Amino acid sequence: MTHELPLHQRRRRPEAGELAGIPWLRLLLPVEREQAVAELTVGDALPGDYVCRVGKPVTYWFGVVEGLLKMSSDNAQGMTMTFTGVPPGGWFGEGTALKREPYRYNIQALRKSVVAGLPVDTFHWLLDHSIGFNRFVMNQLNERLGQFIAAREIDRMNNPDLRVARSLAALFNPVLYPGVGEILRITQQEMAYLVGLSRQRVNEALANLQAQGTIRIEYGGLRVLDLEALRSSVLSLKTPLAQ
Repeated sequence: MTHELPLHQRRRRPEAGELAGIPWLRLLLPVEREQAVAELTVGDALPGDYVCRVGKPVTYWFGVVEGLLKMSSDNAQGMTMTFTGVPPGGWFGEGTALKREPYRYNIQALRKSVVAGLPVDTFHWLLDHSIGFNRFVMNQLNERLGQFIAAREIDRMNNPDLRVARSLAALFNPVLYPGVGEILRITQQEMAYLVGLSRQRVNEALANLQAQGTIRIEYGGLRVLDLEALRSSVLSLKTPLAQ
């Protein structure tokens, strides 16, 4: 999908409510926060918009204020591999920003989204001046490592119910995605895009999880009823999700 103006040409100053949804701002000292807020921009992404693309130079460190993005890449055979979704509160690309290297993945909006961007030079300035920011980025990198190890495991799973369950658990990571809370605003079609299954098969898997009492399917989203139970049944692989 294409639009008249690229996303970076639709950027604007963030509103107060949007700044309140950026988790790392509250960790900064006043002078650090002032510098960051002065440089932050947001863009209103439409479905299909690319936030960043493979091979493009890094210019911003990005985060999701509202909406849902997906992180993916294409292999040599032209097949798309989706690594993860990025729901509200999620910031991504810190490894790329640290190394100032070209992107190795695509980030694309699955629905109307508000995406925040911190210029890469300001990102490095905060690393040089803010202990709180350094701790946030370090936690991000640590959680991201576990996320991508889990993503590799998901790709090797033949059980569709386990694929859906693991992908869902990853989207409720409170460190990477503090803006999600107990309810994830996602449609079954969007979940299908992230998992790489049909909408019908995702619907069946979610029904199985609901029958276990770990989630409740609500209008426009999913509510987690027992996150620890969801993680335990998903990560231990001891409890079959469907027979």
